[in-house]
Amino acid sequence: MAKDPDIKARSRRVTAQMIADLAGVSRSAVSRAFTKGGYVEAEKRQRIYEVAAEHGYQPNALAASLQGGRSQLVAVVAGDFRNTHDSEFTFKLCTALNKSGLWPLLIASEDEASGITVEDALRFPLDAIVIRGGSMSASLVTRCSKLGIPMICYGRPLGNIEADAVFCQNAAGMRKIVDVLLARGRRNFGFVAGPPGYHSSDERRKGLLDALADAGLALRSEHQGDFNVNDGYAATLRMMDECTDIDAIVCANDASAVGALGALQSLGKNVPNDVSVTGFDDAEMARWPMFSLTTVSNPISPTVEAVVRLIERRLSDLGASSQTLEIVPEVQLRQTH
Repeated sequence: MAKDPDIKARSRRVTAQMIADLAGVSRSAVSRAFTKGGYVEAEKRQRIYEVAAEHGYQPNALAASLQGGRSQLVAVVAGDFRNTHDSEFTFKLCTALNKSGLWPLLIASEDEASGITVEDALRFPLDAIVIRGGSMSASLVTRCSKLGIPMICYGRPLGNIEADAVFCQNAAGMRKIVDVLLARGRRNFGFVAGPPGYHSSDERRKGLLDALADAGLALRSEHQGDFNVNDGYAATLRMMDECTDIDAIVCANDASAVGALGALQSLGKNVPNDVSVTGFDDAEMARWPMFSLTTVSNPISPTVEAVVRLIERRLSDLGASSQTLEIVPEVQLRQTH
């Protein structure tokens, strides 16, 4: 068997042709040896494996997949990892993509400050892009369309933009939780909002205001946060300082609600006897016994399943018309309402 001790010095990546030369076989034999179901004589296959192991060779899965016209690469532009719902969603989506034989290319944010942008990702031979709704512009959709890359948006409807979308009915979910609080006799509502311009927070606020208006009530107090525990804590302290008769604090997400619980505890308020607190999303922390937070589900598993289903549909028929799928939220009654 021929040996070449300088093979790694000549190339940072050992190629199939190098292994073929060292093993004294054809390039196609190396390819078949590492292809499931490919025929190579047993003795020859063993020789190829030994040479490959000695020189650190691994087949290039991306190059192999491209020969069939598919890369299996799906760019995932994640939301805010500080938001527990976004981080849970991203983890489950990546897991589901792997189970479907797809490779997620994870981009932490659409912001240039993250180092890698969507434009950078478009340099790869992508099969699809899954992107947070606020990051999807009409120009990006047009560019991806020209490249033949299907786009799936999660988190918000797209209006006139021609791309697939999956989103939770945020306003409807908020109306449901407000109806529960009204039935409990709550009349003085405060709202801990999310960041300005966030579709989910805006829609949840709209659902809250509409439900209160239908009951002949108005929002007593509102403070903004950044969808995190610390801002929920600070917002609640300000709210209770300016409106001492608040008896229901509705939060735009669960992390804010956990902060509200901490603030009320520091003020000596009993939840739910003195003040009701609700969240939105049904993140993992909402289910922890120490919080047992009454909230609205923003179901992750059905959303992930819908996203993967839309990807598979697009890959089987690139010319298919765009679809919008709405996820129905449900109230999760626990101990804080």
